[in-house]
Amino acid sequence: RYSFYEYLIKEWLRTGKTDEQAKKMFDEAASGIEQMLLQTSSQGQTYLAEWKGSQLEHKMDHLACFAGGMFALAAANEMENTNRKQWMKMAEGITATCHRSYENTVTKLGPEVMRFDGTSRTFDSSYILRPETVESYFVLWRLTKNPKYREWGWKVVQALEMNCKVEGGYSGIRNVNVKKSTDDVQQSYFLAETLKYLYLLFSDDDLLDLKQWVFNTEAHPLPIKGVNAFYRAYDTLDRSRILHLEL
Repeated sequence: RYSFYEYLIKEWLRTGKTDEQAKKMFDEAASGIEQMLLQTSSQGQTYLAEWKGSQLEHKMDHLACFAGGMFALAAANEMENTNRKQWMKMAEGITATCHRSYENTVTKLGPEVMRFDGTSRTFDSSYILRPETVESYFVLWRLTKNPKYREWGWKVVQALEMNCKVEGGYSGIRNVNVKKSTDDVQQSYFLAETLKYLYLLFSDDDLLDLKQWVFNTEAHPLPIKGVNAFYRAYDTLDRSRILHLEL
């Protein structure tokens, strides 16, 4: 659902900020998200509610935790001062809420769904090795250098080792408030995204520099036009030798 908006800002960045239509669409979408979905709970937590039918449902999925990184990237590349400040405020607030969802559980891992109805309470208590929260930690660390994002990430590493490590790999857990309630499933994105973002969180900035690379929703790094020597325009590729091109 939110991935479409993520691709708008990232496509603008990938094209060296030349795809003005993508940027315009992102700006319009961000304004709508801010006006219609952005909420603050009674405990001061920033979250993105869901619009269903004709009313708001005050819940946020773990999947939406990537929005912290999305708005941080948008803020870091925004020329308009008001937008830049507001988007970074949203980024930090959403990411802090996702962090709190981890801190509030026995295992220190975040639930699949958070609900906000006066007070925050767990709705779907499973944890399936998702990457979105640590993705936002990584992006915000790179852009702000606030050490708390590395500290939060290290807590996730420790929680994974304590609760998810099993013989042969890492398993999701059925209930974030029950230790070792493993579900016997290692999701493919755990290796492709979750561990990748954790690794990058503790790496030097020149490893996949965000000024030269942009990550798609599956954490594949794409070179940015005009600043990355690996960038190749589609019309310069030898398409006779390409079996599949993923955009």
